[in-house]
Amino acid sequence: MMADSREAVSTPRGAFWCRLAAMLLAVAAAGLPVNHLFGYALLLLVAAVLIFAGEMTASRGRWLAAVAVVAAAVLLRILLTPQPVQEGHNIFVPGDPAGVLEKQLPPDVYRFMKTEFDARYPAAQRCDPKTPGCWQAGPFPDRAFAFSADGILAKPAYSRTVSEINFSDAVWLRLGFINEQRYNWNGDGALERGQRDRRFWMGWQRWHVTVPWFVMYQFPANYTGAELCWRGDVLWEGANQRYEILRHAETACRAITGGDIGRKIFGVSVKPDSLIMKLNSPLATRAQLIARDAASLLASAGLLLLLVRVRWRDTVQPAALIALALSVIVIDDASFIGGWRPFDGGDDGLFYSGVGRTIVQDLMRGDFTAALIGGERVYYYGGPGLRYFRALEMIAFGDTNLGYLSLVLAMPIVVYSVFKRFLTQEVAWPLVVVFTALPLGEIFGTSFFHYAKWAARGFADSAAHILFLSGMLVIAGVRRPGPTPDAAPAFGGALLLALAVFVKPIIAPMVGILLGGAGLAALWQQQWRRIAGMCAGFLPVLLMPLHNWHYGHELVLFSSNSGLPASYTMPPSAYVSALGEILRLDFGGEHVQRGLAQIAGWLSGPGDLLFLAPLNAAAVGVVIFVAFWGRGYDPWLRLIAGATLAEHVTAMIYIPTPRYFYVMWLLTAVIVAEFLARAGPGWWRRLQAARA
Repeated sequence: MMADSREAVSTPRGAFWCRLAAMLLAVAAAGLPVNHLFGYALLLLVAAVLIFAGEMTASRGRWLAAVAVVAAAVLLRILLTPQPVQEGHNIFVPGDPAGVLEKQLPPDVYRFMKTEFDARYPAAQRCDPKTPGCWQAGPFPDRAFAFSADGILAKPAYSRTVSEINFSDAVWLRLGFINEQRYNWNGDGALERGQRDRRFWMGWQRWHVTVPWFVMYQFPANYTGAELCWRGDVLWEGANQRYEILRHAETACRAITGGDIGRKIFGVSVKPDSLIMKLNSPLATRAQLIARDAASLLASAGLLLLLVRVRWRDTVQPAALIALALSVIVIDDASFIGGWRPFDGGDDGLFYSGVGRTIVQDLMRGDFTAALIGGERVYYYGGPGLRYFRALEMIAFGDTNLGYLSLVLAMPIVVYSVFKRFLTQEVAWPLVVVFTALPLGEIFGTSFFHYAKWAARGFADSAAHILFLSGMLVIAGVRRPGPTPDAAPAFGGALLLALAVFVKPIIAPMVGILLGGAGLAALWQQQWRRIAGMCAGFLPVLLMPLHNWHYGHELVLFSSNSGLPASYTMPPSAYVSALGEILRLDFGGEHVQRGLAQIAGWLSGPGDLLFLAPLNAAAVGVVIFVAFWGRGYDPWLRLIAGATLAEHVTAMIYIPTPRYFYVMWLLTAVIVAEFLARAGPGWWRRLQAARA
């Protein structure tokens, strides 16, 4: 991490690409998929902070040495990784007319699980198949062992391969099939996919997998002499494919002998939270695994030593913000950090995750057309882009939320940069600490908790808002007085804004005002390269209508649900009708009542607290003042105020769901803070003079 000062700093034009290249090398050292907390926390999270906070070398020799170190680590990982254990897992729900599980599972195993299922879920207590959301209506599993994103690169025989077995909670076993679209059940009071513990101190065990499931292990020869321990129901294959039923209410252990190699061992969890398993590997195998992980760790350390000169003072603040963010996430739902919780039936999270899994499987089959279609020929859900993000996340991070988590952990750092850009340095740090660690945003502005909560539920809003803030910051310039005329930053900022719209089109008005104003300013200053960069960067936004036209033969700009009455709740024509009712003194008219409800929902803010409507209305007034009459303010802040107003107008006509407009209220708070910093001292002096 100490490089010669002459080599340490890359040119500003190439600094970002050097950092990106270093991160890719860190990923290679960790090995894909990065689906374990050791690899994510030590090899990527720490590396990311040091790389983006430090100074990058421009020395070609050091880069070649870093590449060689990582290549050696990759080779060592291949050589040191022992032959893995084959794992298969799936949901267990009988009643499939095609009888897939009955035909493909060993008869003894299926018979045992069916008996256990019937005893726990008697036929008289099951939901009516004609009821929407009933599990008996299907669809059912289409194969004995479900697809796992952890096995994309490993080509497993069943679901995935593992080197270790140690779980006491199915959430941390990361059973990807739980969030397949086919299991979009609402729950019938008896058979449910999962249950939430709503006690605020139970963040570490917020979720419980309640659907019946099973897991199967098949051991290679190098695990001879290992010891498998469990509590619950295990079926152990013996001679002639007959299975011994081993039921233990307390922990029991059994050695893996030569006769067990290649045979199947099933763990069954029909009753929720009833199965615990742990494997004590042979000493030689454990030594190989330790050596493999050590190679990755040493490669990451070598990479940083060769390429980065760490500025320790600059790493303190981002590291502290990430630590605060992780603390908030753990309090809310720790499964977001490396686990895999069951998304609620009917929720957006289940849809995006389920379609993402389908996209990955389409790619693996080579069906690129189906992958691009993304489950809908005409986008209906209001976040078209998140399904593709989740597919890419599964390729890189397996059956985890670690890709989305990375975005969320970056948010406090992005917000801090926004505060530093438009407010004073003295107030930026206290404000971002409050934003990240304290839920004061329920009263005014927003809190990090809002974004973390909805990201953990798998919704698109948080990702869109983080992308928007990042793009806004690049377009407006990370530092005062503003952006450079170069094309590359303009391209990057516009691309981030295009991705934000792709993920959540409801922010399109805000993006349109921001980019339109930035383009006019660049045109006025004759910054042709900047204009070209913004146009090229934002061009991918046209992929949405192109997708709908090409695959669905309909010209839909974003998603088709945006014009539904349930979404487009108070169009301008309704306000005109409300005005007509007021002029007729019909204050109880339908449109007047709808308008009042809409405005109340809008001004209730991110906390959905109606008594704060006067405060929020005053804040909107400040935004209007800064946008139209704030000549002494930073022109970029005035443009952002105009963009924020465009989103406030959207909130007046579109369903005022708080999570749709979190970033709007955050920017409102930034603008109000700058207004108070300017006007507050004068008001205070006048107040003191009046008292005197």
